[in-house]
Amino acid sequence: MNFSWRRARSVALKEYKHILRDPFTLLVTLVLPLVFVGIFGFVIDLDYKHMRVYVRDNDQTSVSRRFLQEAASSGYFDLKPIHGQFQLDQALERNDSPALLVIRRGFGRHIRAGNPEQPGEIQLLADGTDNVQASIMGSYMQGVIQKANAVFAKDNPDLADASASAGERIRSRFLFNPELNSRWFIVPALSTIIIGFLAIVLTALTVAKEWENGSMELLLSTPVRPAEIVLGKLVPYFLLTFFDVLVVFLLAIYVFRIPFLGSFLFYVAACWVYITGALALGLVISVVTRQQQAAIQFAFAVGLLPSFIFSGFIFPIENMPAFFQYFTALFPQRWFLLISRTVFLSDAAPATLATALGAIVAFAGAMILLAVHKFKTDVEP
Repeated sequence: MNFSWRRARSVALKEYKHILRDPFTLLVTLVLPLVFVGIFGFVIDLDYKHMRVYVRDNDQTSVSRRFLQEAASSGYFDLKPIHGQFQLDQALERNDSPALLVIRRGFGRHIRAGNPEQPGEIQLLADGTDNVQASIMGSYMQGVIQKANAVFAKDNPDLADASASAGERIRSRFLFNPELNSRWFIVPALSTIIIGFLAIVLTALTVAKEWENGSMELLLSTPVRPAEIVLGKLVPYFLLTFFDVLVVFLLAIYVFRIPFLGSFLFYVAACWVYITGALALGLVISVVTRQQQAAIQFAFAVGLLPSFIFSGFIFPIENMPAFFQYFTALFPQRWFLLISRTVFLSDAAPATLATALGAIVAFAGAMILLAVHKFKTDVEP
C-alpha cells in the first residue's frame, strides 16, 4: 500500500481537533514561551553592575579622587569609603562586599610624574569564593584604569606622550555586540530552548496519553501506514511550535531591540528542520515509554538538559574538556544555537553555517526514520 496524503491529512485533522479540546496543550504552547522570555530576557542578566566595593584611599589627593570618580561613573561599582584600620577589619570580617580597593600613598605623585617605571599603584582585593564575579570585576577594573589613564594623559602632556605609543599599538573594538549586552547574547538563543523542550514534550506527552487510553492501538489497527501516522502527528505540533518561535523572534526585535542582520529565510529553514527533528524525537519517546510520567522524564533528559548544558547556552563549549566538546556535536541544540546567534547578530553568509545546518538535517532525518521504524514495529509484529 502506497503512501496516501489523504490518510496523512486525516490523521493531522484528528490531531488538530485533539489539540483544540486539550486546554493543557494550548496553555503550554501559549504560556511557556512567554515564561521563558520573561525569565531569561528580563530577569537573568549576566552583566555585573553596581557591585559594592569598599575603598581605602591612602593617598587623599585630587588625582586619587578623580580616579574614584571614573570608577563610580562606570556604573559597575558602588564605592563605599572606609577610614582607619578598625573599619577595614570590620569590612573584611563581615564579608558584605565582594572586593576592597586600596589606593597606595604616592599614587597622585607618581601619576603626575608620568614615569612608567614608577606608576601609581592601586590594589583590588576580590572575594575568590565567587570566581566568576571576581574575574569579571578584575576585567571591569582594567577598563576603568584605561579610561582613567586617558583622562590623566589629557592633563599631563608628558604622560600623554608616554602613553601614545601604547595606544597606537593596541586598540580593541567589539564586533556584533559592541556594548557586550548579555540580552543580545541570551534572547536569540531562547528559540533553542523552546524548540528543544516544548516540541519534544508536546508530542511525547500527547501521544503517550493515547497509548494509555488505548486510542493509539485503534489508530494502528486502521489501514494508515506508519509514515502517514508520523506525518499526521508532526504537522499540527510543527505549526504550534513554529508559532512560538515567531513570538520569540518578534519579542527579540521589538521588545529587546536586538538587531537581526542575517538571512531570515535561512533562519526559518533552520527552524523548520530543527522543529521537525525535535517533534520526531518526541514521537520516538512516546512509542518507547507509552506512559506520560515516563515520557515527561525522558523529555526533560533529552530535551531540556542538553539545551542548557551541551548547547553553549550557559557554559562555553570551548572551555569543556576535549571529550565533551566532541560529545556536544551529537546534540542539535548546539548547532541551532550557533545558527540563531549568528544570523541575529551578524550578516554572515549562509555558507559559513552549512556544517551546523547539515548536522541538524542529519538529526531530523535520523529521528524521522526511527519514529517510522518504531511505529512500523507496532503495526507489523
